[in-house]
Amino acid sequence: MTLDALQWPAMMFTLLAAWFVASRSERRRRWGFWIYLVSNVAWVGWGVQAGAWAVVVLQFFLAAMNIRGAKKNAAESD
Repeated sequence: MTLDALQWPAMMFTLLAAWFVASRSERRRRWGFWIYLVSNVAWVGWGVQAGAWAVVVLQFFLAAMNIRGAKKNAAESD
């Protein structure tokens, strides 16, 4: 797979993560945040090779929000 094709799995990971994060289940939300982080890594990989620097920077900020969301989700379940 060329790195250009990485945008498609990145998109699918993002959609899957959004589905999981919207769940009422704490366990599914937890998985959603991890899947979001996988999508962030995939988008960075695609963005670097495509020269899409705004996408790369965005993914770092979104990853920070995903980590924050995962921590808040974990705190709610305690």
